[in-house]
Amino acid sequence: MPVLYGILTAVLLLAGVTPSWAQGYPNRPVRVVVGFTPGGPTDVIARLVAQKLSDSLGQQFFVENLAGAGGNIAAGQVAHATPDGYTIMAISTGYMVNPSLYATVPYDPVKDFSAVTLVAVSPNVVVVNPSVPAKTLPELVQLIRDNPGKYSYAGPGVGSTPHLGGELFRLTYKLDLVHVPFAGAAPAVQATIGGHTPIAFTALPSSLAAIQAGQVRAIGIAAGERAEQIPDVPTFAEQGVKGQEADTLTGIVAPAGTPKEIVELLAREIAKSVAQPEFRAKLATLGFKPVANTPDQFAARIKLEIEKWGKVVRDANLRIE
Repeated sequence: MPVLYGILTAVLLLAGVTPSWAQGYPNRPVRVVVGFTPGGPTDVIARLVAQKLSDSLGQQFFVENLAGAGGNIAAGQVAHATPDGYTIMAISTGYMVNPSLYATVPYDPVKDFSAVTLVAVSPNVVVVNPSVPAKTLPELVQLIRDNPGKYSYAGPGVGSTPHLGGELFRLTYKLDLVHVPFAGAAPAVQATIGGHTPIAFTALPSSLAAIQAGQVRAIGIAAGERAEQIPDVPTFAEQGVKGQEADTLTGIVAPAGTPKEIVELLAREIAKSVAQPEFRAKLATLGFKPVANTPDQFAARIKLEIEKWGKVVRDANLRIE
């Protein structure tokens, strides 16, 4: 039987016909791996996507959390999973940053994976304690320059997108500004609310409630356009601070070698879900903007992010052993 199957496959290939390994997919549950603990933005968006895919494709898509090492443990496992479409992964920007930041990582973000789609993005935002006199980014730059050694900024851990955004800002303007890492975004925001660290670089979802409550003041959005949740806050570029865009990404990837038909099917179904008003409303509540681009577009974005943040990591001499 194996010999006959091999002959049939060879005949099909010679005839220019490729057997479709994706036929009937999915016919059993699909694992959606998240490299972080439950409750964070990546996990929440992964669960929204998993539920929509379960509804549209008629099989259960279930989330499995494999937290640790900034998402490296999960990525390493998924990189070596069978590329049959039954294991996929929800990633954040750390997936693209970690190969530059860590001494070793158990995966290659380009060679070991097939990009499916960038589900949504959330911009970084700079917030300050209300006691900080600066009302704009240029005023903040001048304030830090006028007070060397006085100012620090909170960030949600070394190598996070907000941390790298803060380092890019510091390096660009040659500021005496110290990063104070916290074990997550919530304590970083709380430290700024309390005035312990007068400035914070965070992803928008982490500080949105505090901004809306007036506990901190947002003075700049690190994105190409304003955030609909806080439309009065100008972008960095609008304030003359160029080249500082820093999105937190949430996307879906699959192990390299996953059939193209499956990758494209998942991308199409996710795009349909993201187009639904209730899905977009949930993303907005989280502080995210919907994207749902094509696999090729997401693959190009991954390479762009690797290059951009790799340079910041090297310039700032950041390293995790």
